Amino acid sequence: MRRQHGVVTRSQLLALGLSSDAITHRLSTARLHPVARGVYAVGRPELSQRGQWLAHVLSCGSTAVLSHHSAAELWAIRSAATGPTHVTVSTSIRRRRPGVVVHCRSLEAAERTLLDGILTTTVQRTLLDIATTLRGGRLEAAINEADKLDLVDPESLREALDRYSGRPGVAALRAILDRGSFRLTDSDLERRFLRIVERAGLPLPATGEQVNGFKVDFQWPELGLVVETDGLRYHRTPVQQARDRLRDQAHAAAGLTTLRFTHAQVRYEPTHVRSTLMTVATRLRKAPHGPSEELLA
Repeated sequence: MRRQHGVVTRSQLLALGLSSDAITHRLSTARLHPVARGVYAVGRPELSQRGQWLAHVLSCGSTAVLSHHSAAELWAIRSAATGPTHVTVSTSIRRRRPGVVVHCRSLEAAERTLLDGILTTTVQRTLLDIATTLRGGRLEAAINEADKLDLVDPESLREALDRYSGRPGVAALRAILDRGSFRLTDSDLERRFLRIVERAGLPLPATGEQVNGFKVDFQWPELGLVVETDGLRYHRTPVQQARDRLRDQAHAAAGLTTLRFTHAQVRYEPTHVRSTLMTVATRLRKAPHGPSEELLA
């Protein structure tokens, strides 16, 4: 029963050889405790959260899987929250269970998996499901958490969305993923960034110069300031990440300050970029011995 988080179904007990009378006797002597239709807690009535989830899934039949916000919590991509258990069942089965929100839709085998002994939707399917009701920063936080836990990366999630084209939730996920990996063309990026520079009251920077053995996007030699713009907000390859670190370390060793902005920030958050540039430039102008700090943004 430990693998089932302290719960067992009536059909499982019958398969083990117990008769209906034997099950009734165990209920009357508090060796079994009913927790859901056809599901019992063994030994004591208190169940962990996982035990409650499993009991609800088992009570909804053989096609049932934990889904939506409950699955997101099981995957640890959403924080714990009070509320009913979300379960998805085959569209051919209609059930109502106390404390359970039942979603009726057909799931492919590839959308179901076993996690900690509980049948649940895959993390890709879970993200798609919660995207129908979760918006903005909370949905983005769930994507980032799945990424951090190595459950799915944004690139493979985007590929999965191609298979879900037209379904609810796809548009919300794409809006976050496409903005997160947004990339301007070199000419458009330079044009937009230089416009921000002008509004910040800074002189125009040198572009595409070699500094400390690396090509930099924008540089103010008089300030000791370098600005790099990254096209991908999420994943860069290990080789790219290592090169970024070496470049930043070389600049820091030479006493330069490095600022990093994403293409999406240049496009969608110009006020933040301008404010950061102005603040850092002011600090560098006031530095008594010239720039000596490294600042990453």
